[in-house]
Amino acid sequence: MIRFGNSLLEVAEFVEKKTIELGGRPAFPCNISRNEEAAHATPKAGDKDVFGKDMVKLDLGVHVDGYIADSAVTVDLSGNSDILKASEDALAAAIDLMKPGVSTGEIGAAIEESIRNYGLSPITNLSGHGLSQYEAHDDPSVPNKRIEGGVILRKGDVLAIEPFATNGTGLVHDGSWAEIYSIIRKKPVRMPAVRNVLKQAEEYRELPFAKRWLNSDKLDFSLLQLEKAGILHSYPVLIESAGGLVSQAEHTVIITRDGCEVTTK
Repeated sequence: MIRFGNSLLEVAEFVEKKTIELGGRPAFPCNISRNEEAAHATPKAGDKDVFGKDMVKLDLGVHVDGYIADSAVTVDLSGNSDILKASEDALAAAIDLMKPGVSTGEIGAAIEESIRNYGLSPITNLSGHGLSQYEAHDDPSVPNKRIEGGVILRKGDVLAIEPFATNGTGLVHDGSWAEIYSIIRKKPVRMPAVRNVLKQAEEYRELPFAKRWLNSDKLDFSLLQLEKAGILHSYPVLIESAGGLVSQAEHTVIITRDGCEVTTK
């Protein structure tokens, strides 16, 4: 479905609908980030954008009773397949290392080396992360660069490993727009319209949700009030700081007695 001229919104809605049909629920909105967008881009309600000569990151999360699988692929429509291959190879290198006793610093070093072998840079202020029930981003952090020390992996750890490769500077910053939110604090609200939006958001517990999943004729106002009150957190689209193209590859793994099991192949 990720082809020239096809709709971003149709792809996102297909992924989310199929997740439910197969017995799961979205752990977060389907992310479709293009070119210099690294993460947190999801279509708006009524979005008319279509794919062009883009480097497309499709990042999806599924949960069953709060237990999460997180995976991402890059589809290259831009003619820059080396950037795509760099993140894929880095992911494979990281998975090859993963077993009890290995540190997250060692994993980060393998990711960085693999990407730099392509003459590219890892995005160093993004990282992989732990997964736990109803927590899409938990400890430990798994860096995409070499660090000293780090956390030692243990049997039973569940982690999402997600290298990002770029021909830019290797840093991202917040963009000026957000379509994804999550509840971070419980607090009563007085205005009926705002209370109605909060009630809809509470269906997703602490997991991220898309603005387009909610219905209200005062939606923008309500989301702003909830964010100002510290009840909601917004996730701006993350942009490569030099405007470089970004690729991403991601799998969820469980650390076993003598290695790891990939759950998202």
